[in-house]
Amino acid sequence: MASNPDTGPNGGEKKLTPTRKDSDHSEVSRTEVEDTLSRDNTVDGARPSNVNDQLSPEDRKRLEASAKLENPLAGLSQADLARRGEEFCAKHGLTEEEDIRAFRLGAMIAGNMNKYDTVEDLTEREREVLEREITHKWSNPTMLYAVIVICSLCAAVQGMDETVVNGAQIFYKVQFGIDDSDTNPNAKTNSWLIGVTNAAPYICCAFIGCWLTEPMNKVFGRRGTVFISCLISAIACFWQAFTNTWWHMFIARFALGFGIGPKSATTPIFAAECSPPKLRGALVMQWQMWTAFGIMVGYVADLAFYYVPDMSGIVGLNWRLMMGSAMLPAVCVCAVVYFTPESPRWYLTKGRHRDAYKAICQLRYEKVQAARDLFYMDTLLQVEKEAMNIGRSKIKELLTVRRNRNAMIASEIVMFMQQFCGVNAIAYYSTEIFIEASFPKTSALAASLGFGIINWLFAIPGFYTIDTFGRRNLLLTTFPLMSLFLFFTGFSFWIPETSTAHIACIALGIYLFGVVYSPGEGPVPFTYSAEAYPLYIRPVGMSLATATTWFFNAVLSITWPSLVQAWTSQGAFSWYAAWNLVGWVLVLLFVPETKEKTLEELDAVFNVPSRSLMAYGMKQVFYFWGHYILRRDIAPPKVPSARDTVEYTEKQFSKEKHHDPSARV
Repeated sequence: MASNPDTGPNGGEKKLTPTRKDSDHSEVSRTEVEDTLSRDNTVDGARPSNVNDQLSPEDRKRLEASAKLENPLAGLSQADLARRGEEFCAKHGLTEEEDIRAFRLGAMIAGNMNKYDTVEDLTEREREVLEREITHKWSNPTMLYAVIVICSLCAAVQGMDETVVNGAQIFYKVQFGIDDSDTNPNAKTNSWLIGVTNAAPYICCAFIGCWLTEPMNKVFGRRGTVFISCLISAIACFWQAFTNTWWHMFIARFALGFGIGPKSATTPIFAAECSPPKLRGALVMQWQMWTAFGIMVGYVADLAFYYVPDMSGIVGLNWRLMMGSAMLPAVCVCAVVYFTPESPRWYLTKGRHRDAYKAICQLRYEKVQAARDLFYMDTLLQVEKEAMNIGRSKIKELLTVRRNRNAMIASEIVMFMQQFCGVNAIAYYSTEIFIEASFPKTSALAASLGFGIINWLFAIPGFYTIDTFGRRNLLLTTFPLMSLFLFFTGFSFWIPETSTAHIACIALGIYLFGVVYSPGEGPVPFTYSAEAYPLYIRPVGMSLATATTWFFNAVLSITWPSLVQAWTSQGAFSWYAAWNLVGWVLVLLFVPETKEKTLEELDAVFNVPSRSLMAYGMKQVFYFWGHYILRRDIAPPKVPSARDTVEYTEKQFSKEKHHDPSARV
């Protein structure tokens, strides 16, 4: 929630979001909405024709719900807020005077957009803690960081699951009789078998695993889903180490997808629901950073177990230890996850408000903080339930409403390109790529480790640039560079193998690709998808986004070995280099900026015709060429925005001290 300097009846700016001021506050007055929309779309006394005049009852109700989701407590006085905090306690059996006081004051702070200076009766300690939320936002209870550590371990589990196979396949493809070397007469068939085996977890994720997230969360909660998915991952990793045929390895890896899918979707949700608003974005984005860390550790395991000899009749002990090593962080998560509290929001969905309060008290320093956040969570949850019952299915809402459809198109583009930029061809097959480039096997593994280190280290700047430079700008800058470096890598295979430059240029191209991928297409897709959709339809949107990235991950994993067989390394790298240019065009034409925009501003950004977004992208190209290349003094093109909401948005947010987009994640 953002802060406003102007004061209204509750000490904050009087929001233009229309709300009723009776004692119920459960519905938005349609008459007030009409009056507000009419007033906000009147320019110089003349009311222009706009789409609000033709809104259907369902469309109007959806817009009302979207507005209420931005600040469901807008328009309530401090007395009303205090009363509602006390009613919350009475309704849910919180009878301790200390708790009642906490909810009374917490509700007042929540409804006052987190400004506490006008709230009386706060102790000096409480004021100090509330102040430190802003001045020292990383100062939080140890238990909160314990949750984040568990979420980070989950990310590391996923990263290791993705890359231990990179080194192991050097050995097991020979042992399983699916060697795809040029000397093997069945090389073409075997290349497909290797690809299918490697892609098995991601096939499972795309078609089954990701779609199990919602039912598993409903039944087992966030902790339970994390525990079960990590347990499945640990068992599957252990299972992989005991396989002796390619189809047995395929089955074991397919089972791994039942762990990867729900875990990849649940862990960011768990972190988000436990985090304070000011730190939520940074903590949720730890998922990407520690996935990159797990990828690096996977390469370390490949190198560490390379020279382990066979013993006691065990053939391939080295690659079996590589595959089995990924179970260690998963076991660690299973061992400690239940020492942390469950997500308070999940308890609320189950009507377990007392448990939710106990949980959030472990995640905040003071009860006033806990009561404020829990009260706001519960209020928002009630509005979300109202928004989800607007008369149409979620899938129909996604496809037929222009605002949602444009968000879906943009989200699908960045999720698709996260795979078709070619990064996982390197993540999964870098050792094979370096061997093809005439590296010795151990040197190839060491070179892969170098890529893993770069992928992790350069993810760190992404946490700062994503909210300063912007999502769209990051993608428009890094896509051409990724294309350039993949072309460079592919063309380097034409350098004679007798030249030192052959190996050096291939490694340099791959490393430079990792440098520009990590702060761009690395963190942007999940962040963008998490904020592009309206809250009431976000679960469906994120399920689609996650399934998309895993599906195309599987496509890339399956096809890369055959692509190299058919087109050589030069052609395979050039193929994905070309896709990066396609991605640049798609982002330019269909992906608007979401940096530092609140929910209602995003409604205005996405609720425009596609031709307007495309026209803006083309104008940006001509502006960049004229202003930066030809050095002409020309004005930048105006960002397209919905005609019927732009004035409303400007009036509502023009006086904000700052935006807090992380509160939406």
